[in-house]
Amino acid sequence: MPLVILTGASGAGKTTIAEAIERLHGQEIDVFYKDRIGVPPVQEMIDHFGSVEEWQRAATFEWMVRLSPLVTQGRKVLFEGQSRFTFLAEAAECAGIMRFARILIDCDDETRTRRLSIDRGQPELANADMMNWASFLRNEASAYGCEILDTSNLTVEQGVERVLREVQRQHV
Repeated sequence: MPLVILTGASGAGKTTIAEAIERLHGQEIDVFYKDRIGVPPVQEMIDHFGSVEEWQRAATFEWMVRLSPLVTQGRKVLFEGQSRFTFLAEAAECAGIMRFARILIDCDDETRTRRLSIDRGQPELANADMMNWASFLRNEASAYGCEILDTSNLTVEQGVERVLREVQRQHV
């Protein structure tokens, strides 16, 4: 079952890589973005799910259920979105997806700050919480033995090439 999941904190480059793959290889790879189902305001996440973390978990489960039929059909699927590795593993298993690869798209804090503040014009995201989230994901990826793709000094093309190799490897 050919599923590759890109996760990481904001500013790492996961959406940029996924969009480039979709633009260049959209005919053969189905690309999905977690946030495209809509991200409710924080207070709504808390009201309906109890916490931001539980919303993230629920959204991850929803996506894995949506992707499962495509993966079962043997389609090449790339999923991009912020999520804990624990949630990804639980959700994939629950949806019957047994074979998948998770790649942490990461970068150093200085690069993340520049990308969020200057490139994206969202300096409010370049804060201690985001840096802590990135560190948490880095530690979780290491604990799960998942690949960490550091985009700090990579071109978009190099990131795309690395992810495409994993998509092809999963499809064999």
